[in-house]
Amino acid sequence: MSTLAEDLIDHLERPLGRGHTPDDAFTGAAGGAACGDLIRVSIALDPHSREGRIRDAGFDASGCGATVAAGSAIVSLVRGAALLDAARIGAEDIARELGGLSAAKRHAAELAADALHRALGAGARERAALARQDGRTLVAMSGGVDSAVAALLVARGGAQAVGVTLELWSDPENDGDLSCCSAQAVRGERELAHELGMPHLSIDLRAEFRAGVVDGWLADHALGLTPNPCVRCNGSVRLDAMLELARRLGSDTLATGHYARIAKDPPALQAPALDAAAPGPSAPGFPGPLLRTAAEERKDQSYVLCALAPESLARLRFPLGDMRKQHVRELAEHAGLAVASRRDSQDLCFLAGTRHGDFLARHAGLGRRAGPIVDADGGVLGAHHGAHSYTVGQRHGLGVSASEPLYVLATDTRANTVTVGPRRALIAGAVSVGEATLHRDGRCVDGVRVRAHGRRHACRLADGPRAGRHARLLVELQAPAERTAPGQIACLYAGDVVVGYGTIA
Repeated sequence: MSTLAEDLIDHLERPLGRGHTPDDAFTGAAGGAACGDLIRVSIALDPHSREGRIRDAGFDASGCGATVAAGSAIVSLVRGAALLDAARIGAEDIARELGGLSAAKRHAAELAADALHRALGAGARERAALARQDGRTLVAMSGGVDSAVAALLVARGGAQAVGVTLELWSDPENDGDLSCCSAQAVRGERELAHELGMPHLSIDLRAEFRAGVVDGWLADHALGLTPNPCVRCNGSVRLDAMLELARRLGSDTLATGHYARIAKDPPALQAPALDAAAPGPSAPGFPGPLLRTAAEERKDQSYVLCALAPESLARLRFPLGDMRKQHVRELAEHAGLAVASRRDSQDLCFLAGTRHGDFLARHAGLGRRAGPIVDADGGVLGAHHGAHSYTVGQRHGLGVSASEPLYVLATDTRANTVTVGPRRALIAGAVSVGEATLHRDGRCVDGVRVRAHGRRHACRLADGPRAGRHARLLVELQAPAERTAPGQIACLYAGDVVVGYGTIA
């Protein structure tokens, strides 16, 4: 039996695949200036293999000898392996291939695993075409207890669960440990998936996330709007990418840890005593499954998922939709999951420990810019530090003394003014919604939610719009309510089913 030194020395003196980059390779890198070690791992997939077999691999590394040995170990482990088998390889497997590593050298195995999985993720996303397998389910793992328990339930249900974590944002000013989409989070989720006996892939979506979510969020702030980036991310970036990955991995379904349900065969949602209008030529995905609120109303996430198309919902599974949060934590504790007591994230994932104003200044040049706080008649009441930093309905942080509490009524980023007034000035009987989508006839709409965790307001849509896309809808409230900020999302319900959405104008 070889000793630790013999295995390590063998990979050091005769490193397998060092300096070799296969043709048509996908490459992942890890390390760099912070630690002084850098490793690049390259893999090439057999285009004719229905298992995504790795036909060749190579690496290059600089830094300590353990990093070179870890790269060689990777090549030894993955050459000829099926894609999902390679996706089970972690730092422990690399260390074992080297006969074991001391705590001081463990870092080399972790870097090698990071590089390997970045290469595997790129290859899976662009080249994989695995044979379809009944019961195979891709599970989104985002760092919290909810996604961990979703993965646990899928695996316990007899399905072949495959974990995936997205790397969405990288910013040295952020706290990576607080972010659900950082490189640190990816490593943690990979280790958790492996503990559950699951292969795990990580997908680098940083460019798509920046272009499809963050850039729009920054641009909307510059216009004085208050956007909801989570709706945009779920509706057109994050879940779409994972559904496409699931298809490439031979899976029909994607499971997530969201608190929501799916109405697979919803009733013919229509206004009382009226036949539902036939869908127009622009009707999006009509008919089809619709989103339904979670059993635990206070945890419901249907609002942030409202932009999902019916064809996407047909392939989605929400294992926690009928569960209470307390039960989810109990399941995690009984399974010994380290995330059982982790607090729920409150920040936007790309803020993660960064102040809102600091982020806007760094990424959009929206720094401090003094301007007046005025009343409805234009009288100056005080000063602010930038109209883009305020939102309609805001009360705190105004720094203005008055005989009654004052709220932000409007912002004008061009004139750099913030208009304030009493709360009664925010009350409105209708909401104008632009860029709207209806999956069912608008006469069935009886509720609207204008904040992610706000209450649903009873309402109807003016003029009975048909299913389809609409430039503008008027939501008439049954009882007047406080206006919300332009740019937010209005989620439209029929009972507990989401039938449409749009942007508050």
